[in-house]
Amino acid sequence: MNICVFLSAADLDERYTAPARDFATRLGKAGHTLVWGGSDTGLMKVVADAAEEAGGRLVGVSVDFLAAKARPVADEMLFAKDLAERKALLLARSDAVVVMVGGTGTLDEATDILELKKHGRHTKPVVLLNAAGFYDGLKTQFRRMEEEGFLPVPLSELVFFAEDGAEALAYLESRVRN
Repeated sequence: MNICVFLSAADLDERYTAPARDFATRLGKAGHTLVWGGSDTGLMKVVADAAEEAGGRLVGVSVDFLAAKARPVADEMLFAKDLAERKALLLARSDAVVVMVGGTGTLDEATDILELKKHGRHTKPVVLLNAAGFYDGLKTQFRRMEEEGFLPVPLSELVFFAEDGAEALAYLESRVRN
């Protein structure tokens, strides 16, 4: 399975890096492919290193203006002209999506895919890896949106909130057959 991971390229605390590393290790050991933003810095590097060390393949999708931060060696490395093309390539190359901790870019990627899914334009499973409760507030907001009629489909059909890497990977493997 090709698993796209949206996440930060920042250097982060162990409470965020440990769950990300665990998920990537599980991904690699299970023989899956990591499809990620291609950066060789911060949390992106942690995840790529762990997946590769565990035997997973790496497919990076960077963007021209970040080429200097791209991982020098991956099984495949693609370069998009802009962020919109990058998102499209990441989704096109994946069978499932995991959203890890991140800033505005990660939030943009997450909400973009959920909007596509809401309208039936994307059917791949999406997991938010809720490391250290990072997405508790977003989960509350999504539930409110659902309760007040802002979501035309049940929240459970849009996204699965996983508390750890084992739960995230088990959910994906139960929904994607290769």
